[in-house]
Amino acid sequence: MTLHVPFDNSYARLPERFFARQPADPVRAPSLIAVNADLARALGIDPDALATDDGIAMLSGNAAPTGADPLAQAYAGHQFGGWSPQLGDGRALLLGEVVDQSGQRRDIQLKGSGRTPFSRMGDGRAWLGPVLREYVISEAMHAMGIPTTRALAAVVTGETVLRERPLPGAVLTRVAASHIRVGTFQYFAARGDVEAIRLLADHVIARHYPTVTSPLGLLDAVIDAQSDLIAKWLGVGFIHGVMNTDNCAISGETIDYGPCAFMDRYEGGKVFSSIDRGGRYAYDKQPDIAVWNLAQFATCLLPLISDDRDQAVDQASEAVHRFPQCFAECWQATFRAKLGLNTAEANDALLIDSLLSRMEAGGADFTNTFAGLANGTAAAAFHEPEILDPWLEDYQARLDRQPGDVDTDAMTRANPLIIPRNHQIEAMIAAAVGGDFAPFHHLHAATIQPFNLTDPDLALPPGPGQEVRQTFCGT
Repeated sequence: MTLHVPFDNSYARLPERFFARQPADPVRAPSLIAVNADLARALGIDPDALATDDGIAMLSGNAAPTGADPLAQAYAGHQFGGWSPQLGDGRALLLGEVVDQSGQRRDIQLKGSGRTPFSRMGDGRAWLGPVLREYVISEAMHAMGIPTTRALAAVVTGETVLRERPLPGAVLTRVAASHIRVGTFQYFAARGDVEAIRLLADHVIARHYPTVTSPLGLLDAVIDAQSDLIAKWLGVGFIHGVMNTDNCAISGETIDYGPCAFMDRYEGGKVFSSIDRGGRYAYDKQPDIAVWNLAQFATCLLPLISDDRDQAVDQASEAVHRFPQCFAECWQATFRAKLGLNTAEANDALLIDSLLSRMEAGGADFTNTFAGLANGTAAAAFHEPEILDPWLEDYQARLDRQPGDVDTDAMTRANPLIIPRNHQIEAMIAAAVGGDFAPFHHLHAATIQPFNLTDPDLALPPGPGQEVRQTFCGT
């Protein structure tokens, strides 16, 4: 069985200063953990070929297939508000691009493939835990309809990675609409390289927003995409954890699943990331950080918007100032769907906020509260169920004002029953480190069917002693 990947590498045709070409560092004894067969087929790749020796060699970085053009992308970024003029792919390589069966261009990237010129003091490797975390969570996000990078495969390398302790190494093969970030634009803006910014903007428009006709139109399109994305995150209780500008994808996809987490008990200011000591990227701060990131993107585009800097600043500022209203509309649409509301009323935001406030006061599980609204069991998610009663009266009155019955099927599709809960992920990783991948496969199989209760145990919030209070980056 011959491995064939239909590469067509547009990013590699950009000037050399956009990246560093190099092969991956070989690993000693790679073996396959999982292949995403459906995604492989969508990319025009035979999934069975990925499980052959040639396929595993590609997925581990031991061999680049015909047509690949491995490169590490250059970018900069604000990390927790602090400026880093050069970051780049320090442990990843873009193998190349394919045009999938629906006509969409997709990157295929290896994460954990060894050192690059952007590695700084890092080893360029990944250990098994973050690879499995990203595999499970990114595929769960896709199944919930949230724009995201995806996982094509995971392999163990047969080598040890040193973190706090020796851990098994692994490589994730990630698929994305692209890996172009706000930080990619910042890299060239910091160097005053207007030609590179123009080339990058033209590439992004052709690739992601082909109906856009101007740099200002590109800014508007990215604002719309980020508004929709962040609203969808909040709708499932997702906390990214590291919303740095180098983790803000221009395509509007969720990218880089480091110390991310889904909330169990609802808390508006919830933070999981061990490195977010100031709560910069808390659950309810994510819209504010999105607009901050977009302001950095707008600043990069100023030379393209107008030769008159003052005019460019005015136009870009007007666009960025549109975000709060755009996001509010997306957020209300997301939560109306979760509540089964098929019409819009002026006070819907107050109704949603009132529910969230009561959930926080009552220690309610986020996922199970919304899942329970469709079948009348929402109060069971509260430590003090009576807290919900007054809101249920207001909610019923609101339902009575809309025409027809609630579309419970549509409501069900807006409210997952199963998410990758933190304690389940940690248990899955612990088992895998010990050589048992059955919990990984079980959790993955359940979370890619988030609207079906395939395993009721996976819908349970953490019990005593199971709650995970911190998540870690893994680099």
